[in-house]
Amino acid sequence: MSAHEPRIVTEQGLDARVAAIVEPVIEDLGFRLVRARISASNGCTLQIMAERPDGTMTVEGCETVSRAVSPALDVDDPINRAYHLEVSSPGIDRPLVRSGDFERWAGHELKVEMEVMLDGRKRFRGMLLGEENGAAKIRLPDVPEGEDDTVLLPLENIGEAKLVLTDNLITAALKAEKAALAARGQDDELEQDNTPN
Repeated sequence: MSAHEPRIVTEQGLDARVAAIVEPVIEDLGFRLVRARISASNGCTLQIMAERPDGTMTVEGCETVSRAVSPALDVDDPINRAYHLEVSSPGIDRPLVRSGDFERWAGHELKVEMEVMLDGRKRFRGMLLGEENGAAKIRLPDVPEGEDDTVLLPLENIGEAKLVLTDNLITAALKAEKAALAARGQDDELEQDNTPN
């Protein structure tokens, strides 16, 4: 999975300005931006979701990203009031923002909000089957018999796509994280830390 795979699902307005400032800083550290979002929680909060290219993120990684993006935001000062900076991992019920995300998380339930209507609707929920020719392929539940139960949602028209939290997803996410840590040799470090002296 490439660190520089571009995001297809991106922010609008002020969120997009913030993303443009922080994304290069985050990538220079070896992480990938998932999403930048300003909300009214706690007065005003800027939430930055980031991860390593292998999909993992540690508390230390969040702290590293936070320390690096703060000065960049201070210089450009895109938010015209006091705000809280919150850096986090995408979580298990994560947003999908890159073409590779739609491949990686195939077989899991997904909720999609389209920016452009498709077949008279903007909201879709179903089983993600993967990515096909620049579109998310989804199997819809409760489709009348005889009608096609799959839909192709063009990635560039997706406003937001998010995995639905299920037991199957939790199991898969934990396995993927363990495999990624093992590939980086951190499983051994964790075991050594727990060895009695």
